[in-house]
Amino acid sequence: MPTDNTVAPYPDLSLTLTQAGTGRPCLILHGGGGPATVAGLADHLAQTAHTITPTHPGWDGTHRPAWLTGIDDLALAYLHCLQDLQLRDVLVIGSSIGGWTAAEMAVRDTAGLITGLVMIDAVGVHIEAEPITDFFALDARGVAEYAWHDSARFYVDPADVPAEQLAVRQANQATMRVLAGAPYMHDPKLLRRLRRIDLPTLLLWGESDRIVTPAYGAAYADAFGDGRLQVIPEAGHLPQIEQPAATLAQIDTYLRQVGGDSVNAQ
Repeated sequence: MPTDNTVAPYPDLSLTLTQAGTGRPCLILHGGGGPATVAGLADHLAQTAHTITPTHPGWDGTHRPAWLTGIDDLALAYLHCLQDLQLRDVLVIGSSIGGWTAAEMAVRDTAGLITGLVMIDAVGVHIEAEPITDFFALDARGVAEYAWHDSARFYVDPADVPAEQLAVRQANQATMRVLAGAPYMHDPKLLRRLRRIDLPTLLLWGESDRIVTPAYGAAYADAFGDGRLQVIPEAGHLPQIEQPAATLAQIDTYLRQVGGDSVNAQ
């Protein structure tokens, strides 16, 4: 059964973690939609791995200290968390801004704690020919059209969302704006740093993602020392939700290929 606990890498920052399973440690980083967007990934991997799924500070009512204002701050906090937990041979999986955070962790991982990297429709770099869609400028209908392959299925009318849940979503978006709003959804220095990452890196991309296109994903993958792009058909920005079987199959294959003995061999 998953257990919730906290780790404090700094005196004024406590990270809320959900942990489950045993085996190779797997840090799973959510995107702007919160921990629920990676719950399926965590449940799958917890069958054979030790999953650690944080709630980013400022999401879902958690505390964000005033100094934590960028994805680089978040990346360092998670690296220090891995050190405090005395974890090694860590697989990091990140979705959207979670993927960006994973990349920032990898370029700063001088201790070699991270040995595998999976990024799902990640933001974080500037690609001149493939600009990132301004998520903050989209209304609910626009989010559905840009983020999902099947927009009709996933569109949610804000009028139908309970007030308490809507307030949480708005607070999450406000936190995302603080961490990733300027410069918008990228670190200008990250792209040139990726070549120094020698980990086998899998980039999974929804074929219909219009927030960051597959062409953006291809350029991202090319910037790594050992990056590979796999496109998931009939999926948008969150293929782990829209096409979970195909997404999990790609992750399992990747982990078998790089020696992840703790992952399902289905």
